[in-house]
Amino acid sequence: MVFEVLDSLSLPGDPSRPNEDAFAAEPLAVAVFDGATPVNDPLLPGRSDAAWIAQFGARRLLAHLKDGGAPRAALRHALADAERSFAGLRRRPPQERYEIPCASMMLVVPHDGGFDALWYGDCAALLLRPDGETETVGHAFDKHAKEAEDAAKLAAAKGVAPVVALARAEFLPFFRASRGRVNTPGGTWLFAPDAHASEHVSRARVGTPSGTLVLLCTDGFLALSGDYGAYGVKGLVEAAAAKGLQPLGEELRSLEESDPEGRRFPRFKKNDDATAVLLKLA
Repeated sequence: MVFEVLDSLSLPGDPSRPNEDAFAAEPLAVAVFDGATPVNDPLLPGRSDAAWIAQFGARRLLAHLKDGGAPRAALRHALADAERSFAGLRRRPPQERYEIPCASMMLVVPHDGGFDALWYGDCAALLLRPDGETETVGHAFDKHAKEAEDAAKLAAAKGVAPVVALARAEFLPFFRASRGRVNTPGGTWLFAPDAHASEHVSRARVGTPSGTLVLLCTDGFLALSGDYGAYGVKGLVEAAAAKGLQPLGEELRSLEESDPEGRRFPRFKKNDDATAVLLKLA
């Protein structure tokens, strides 16, 4: 089987800033990446190290898959590519782990009985089978709930709106401490310039028939179902198929604008980058 790419969308959270999401979509594989918001000045040329790792990862991962690599082998090669490129491009070696760019990822590769999924972090794959059954691949909903809880607690402790926290210097130690645990024993594993990370990717073989709809999305888009509760899993995939992804993106931004400080829906950003790709297994 192969993927038929029905629709795609990638919106920056702020039009004046780089979009730190990326995606690559081919019949043989589809991937979405969500670069982690930097908590330091860039080490690389360009405006955003997070945008670099997301775009580089999407491009190199699909290139290795096109060359005939198995999913995990292609991932290992793409991570090694990122490690070499980061070492060659950076202005100086990182002094702290939180300076190393990293990204969440969801990769799906079709096979005769469905597809293989590999992922890091809080990107997701939402399935709607022809019989109406749904399935969620990834840990995005749990991670969303934890981040909303952290945003609410930090804001309450400091007496500020949740959205304010990420922009204020006194909160940087909290974010840097969290980022410093990425790709360490006991910490979260993400796509980064670290070939060793291939040994820690989450994997699943999903059995599903031809005709299944698959919605790949970053956490910014998934907020329509998770953070904001506008749709359930089935409703979000059905809406993507019926209305298209652009109207859903507009609905997402409208919900965010209705709660600009994150008091109703606790979060660290007023508007997040949002990326989605709608597929059909054929």
